[in-house]
Amino acid sequence: MKKIITMLLCICMIVTLVGCTQETVALINGTFEGTAAGMQGPITVSITVEDSKITDIEFVENSETETVVAVAVERIPAQVIENQSLSVDIVTGATISSYAIINAITKAAEAAGLDIDALKANKVVATPKDPQTWDTDVLVMGGGGAGLAAAINAAEEGAKVILIEKGSVLGGNTMMAGAAYNAVDPEAQKSAMILSKSQKDALDGYLALDPADPKLRFDIHPEWEEVLAELKEDINEFYAENRGKTAGVDMPGFDSVALHMWHVYTGGLRELADGDWIAPRIELARKFAADALDAFVWMGEVGLEASYGADAQYGGHPGTGTVLGAMWPRTHGFMSGAERIPQLEKVARENGVEIYTETRGTELLVDASGRVVGAKAEQVDGTQITVNTTKGVVLATGGYSANAAMVKSYDKYWGDDLSDRTLSTNMGTNKGDGIIMAQEIGADITGMEVAQMMPSSSPVKGTMTDGIWADAGEQLWIDGNGKRFVNEYAERDVLAKASLALENGIFYIIYAGRGDVGKPEELLKGTDYNPRVAGMVEGGHVWYGKTLAELAEATKTPAAGVAPGFSEEQLRATIEKYNSYVAAQRDDDFGKDVIAGAIDLDYIDANDDVGIVISPRKASLHHTMGGVAIDTEARVINKDGNVIPGLWAAGEVTGGIHAGNRLGGNAITDIFVFGRIAGINAATGK
Repeated sequence: MKKIITMLLCICMIVTLVGCTQETVALINGTFEGTAAGMQGPITVSITVEDSKITDIEFVENSETETVVAVAVERIPAQVIENQSLSVDIVTGATISSYAIINAITKAAEAAGLDIDALKANKVVATPKDPQTWDTDVLVMGGGGAGLAAAINAAEEGAKVILIEKGSVLGGNTMMAGAAYNAVDPEAQKSAMILSKSQKDALDGYLALDPADPKLRFDIHPEWEEVLAELKEDINEFYAENRGKTAGVDMPGFDSVALHMWHVYTGGLRELADGDWIAPRIELARKFAADALDAFVWMGEVGLEASYGADAQYGGHPGTGTVLGAMWPRTHGFMSGAERIPQLEKVARENGVEIYTETRGTELLVDASGRVVGAKAEQVDGTQITVNTTKGVVLATGGYSANAAMVKSYDKYWGDDLSDRTLSTNMGTNKGDGIIMAQEIGADITGMEVAQMMPSSSPVKGTMTDGIWADAGEQLWIDGNGKRFVNEYAERDVLAKASLALENGIFYIIYAGRGDVGKPEELLKGTDYNPRVAGMVEGGHVWYGKTLAELAEATKTPAAGVAPGFSEEQLRATIEKYNSYVAAQRDDDFGKDVIAGAIDLDYIDANDDVGIVISPRKASLHHTMGGVAIDTEARVINKDGNVIPGLWAAGEVTGGIHAGNRLGGNAITDIFVFGRIAGINAATGK
């Protein structure tokens, strides 16, 4: 009996202890918030916790580009809830935003007091489906601007088309690019532009060029001498047509295919570190410049709001403008990146194109005759895909600026200014996959020695966000001492090299509103504290002041990790000197060809409604000019100089057009001109 009583007492004690333990582990209930830094700004989420489980996740604040993060916003919270896990996959093409969402949820879970280690230990593993085989006429690999243009044009020619895209959403770099498209548009120049004095000086300078001048490098690239001769004929004809008219008064704007080609040549002619010179291939440059306006008209026809001719606009102003590094006011505006890709996707689907995202091409398939007859691919869950084609494949997989190690391995230009960790403006999907696949079947590559760096990037993210500036002709760049250090109208590599030579590679862009470079005499009257500016100031990215003194004081507080502490006197001296150059239409310090953007300091200081912005900037990887070799029909060329049948390529995956430096606004032209050519030829077998 004594033993039984003892056992009963022990059981009671165990029950009591268990009861106590259960009482001390209280279940968590409630709503909790967490915030993390995303690509465009903070992401804040609110999680609902019921009985220590996450049952709902809502976004309280999200400034990310909607079309880029749509999949991440939907998928990541759903996987966290379904699996009670913080170890979920990031979404391809939205890496920074994916991490930000996961980090925000993690911080909310920490605020709730949930077991973070347990949530992270519960990893989500995808299960592949059975291997699949798809049959089509044309396979397009890559869903950016070049790929979508190729797919639409191939479908319009009657081909059955499948498009695969590595990322979770379509768009690639075309999604992130600005709305800048370079095209020779004589009607726009004549109807809406006035040739400025500085532009006429530039044209006179071209007329004075001597083909024997060694700086032109015709000894190495003699084929380009014919373009200079064409350009001189164009300029002389223009002057004859406008005899008696005065630049800056009544002489209309000017442009020609030869002038665009000349800018492509001089903008891309570069000496490499080993002493060799790289230049654009003349036949590609001619096709590019000559077909640019036709491709732009087509873009208008498919709903991209392309404005040209008498209706041309750029930056909300009539006529054409000059995006950074473009060298001439031939830049047209069209639909923004957030809108253009959904519009192209809509048109593609209407034409019967089958689209598969999160499907990465891994290998090109070649038959016994050497013709490309399809490709292999892998979906994000590991499912293996084989695509068989009757006509061929279009490579439009983009460049490799998001693969700094690959850029560095080929580099013969930037040297120590480039490292395996250099930041990039690109989508994270641009790793050079298409170039590698093409090389594996014998494709030649060209121009890989130089990648372009975007000088005006975020010092923190490498992206073209978190700053504000105007037309290249109006931009005013200063160093840490508040002084100009470069011709802001120069090519991008010139700008990047000059900026990277500064302390920590940091410089600053002064913005006081947008003017009209066609009317350089008009002073900028400042910018108001609008939501865009306010968001950047509050996010710690830029400085704003209603007066120059207030602006100088603001620069003592860090933005983008720097605090130059400019004095009012420094800023005033630099701005007033620049203003004098604009008034004289002659830049005595750096020879800026198109100079505008004089700032009305008296007006701004006297009006509380407007002010001036300064944005810290630093160069980052932006565009890879090198890639697979193609001909003017977008056919891929092998190492023996022969066409690889069944394989076309377009966009940043190709090389040969831009050589050592791509002009601003030429990339979008490139992808649509050659994207159309590739799609049409793939469908027709040409």
